[in-house]
Amino acid sequence: MDIDKRIKAFTRLGQRIASLTEDQRQQLFERAAAANRWFTADSIAMALSGISRFLDEDTLANWLQRYQLPGQSKTVGLVMAGNIPLVGFHDMMSVLLAGHRAQVKLSSQDSVLPRALADLLLEEEPAFADRLQFVDKLQKTDAVIATGSDNSARYFKKYFGHLPHIIRQNRTSAAVLTGHETPDELHGLGRDIFSYFGLGCRNVAKLYVPQGYDFTTLFEALQPYEDVFNHPKYFNNYEYNKAIYLVNRTPHLDTGFALFKEDTGLVSPLAVVYYEEYEDMKQVTASLAHHEHKLQCVVGSANTGRPMIPFGQAQFPAVDDYADNVDTLEFLCQI
Repeated sequence: MDIDKRIKAFTRLGQRIASLTEDQRQQLFERAAAANRWFTADSIAMALSGISRFLDEDTLANWLQRYQLPGQSKTVGLVMAGNIPLVGFHDMMSVLLAGHRAQVKLSSQDSVLPRALADLLLEEEPAFADRLQFVDKLQKTDAVIATGSDNSARYFKKYFGHLPHIIRQNRTSAAVLTGHETPDELHGLGRDIFSYFGLGCRNVAKLYVPQGYDFTTLFEALQPYEDVFNHPKYFNNYEYNKAIYLVNRTPHLDTGFALFKEDTGLVSPLAVVYYEEYEDMKQVTASLAHHEHKLQCVVGSANTGRPMIPFGQAQFPAVDDYADNVDTLEFLCQI
């Protein structure tokens, strides 16, 4: 199967996703939510929307033409995460578009959605049937792409370290505020914070704010996201962290559905956003450089000396916006 045929198959997959009926979507959402209660209809719809953005023939062709695709097909093992819906789809797509075979070990937290999209893909292009396999354990792979926590990364390195590999660990995202943001920009920041309930590596968990920053306008802009409070798992995390702060008399700000705590750390607990004041942008630039190994993306319009994601766009990466900033397709071309 040549590259043009592979691209057209994924393009048709994008069209199939966009044309799902309301009943089909509802059935899919219910099946996925039964396996993972964090997966709400809104979260799944957002993930599908993000994927559909790059399942476009021109987008895929322009992306792939920058690479010298391999002439020999290898078997690539994929260990997928399940923190947010379809977080491993890009890896699966990359392996297949590169002309390799994908041996996929799904997370128990996201076992429904990848299979559902794979079924649609096979309906559009049956030739992928011998190139896509879901397994309980990886066996006889030529390379591995594994995504998990810092703890699981040690396990992955132990078992897959002898193979060509990409092993991803915990990452998070930050935002830089100048105090001149518009209400619309701050509302967009709310999407970056609260989408997927803050469970993704692209969710903003840390804010850099100018010294003496007034949170009033920000909290007003975030108010439309208060519905996260109605999710039992999110509510439990909010109540737990609030109780800890109150018992320990830890200073914090409370919107009624999220907690904001001044902290130099980068990774905040669920339902908590850390913030850190700065005197000048040099401090921010230095802090971002220090935390580079833990940052997935940085949101804002400030001049920090590094690429910035516009407010509200953190959860919609481009097709070449690679996890952990490691070029997945280049890796697949070299194995």
